[in-house]
Amino acid sequence: MPTKQISIRTRPELIVKLDELAGATKRSRSYLVNQAMEEFVERETWQITEIQKALKEADAEDFATESELDILDEKWKRNAR
Repeated sequence: MPTKQISIRTRPELIVKLDELAGATKRSRSYLVNQAMEEFVERETWQITEIQKALKEADAEDFATESELDILDEKWKRNAR
């Protein structure tokens, strides 16, 4: 897959830690930064998607019923024991 170069500014201490991690894992800076970016983007995308779905449900007044909440309450009580 083709790649593009980007440039960022960060604290020198973070670069030192990144270089230490790269050495310990025998991976390049680029590899580690790409892994971190992929995980971050995936997590944040999931979170935003879930928030948007929840807002649509709230706008549609699609809330849990009292009965559904009671079932969840009992489940959590059982699991807490």
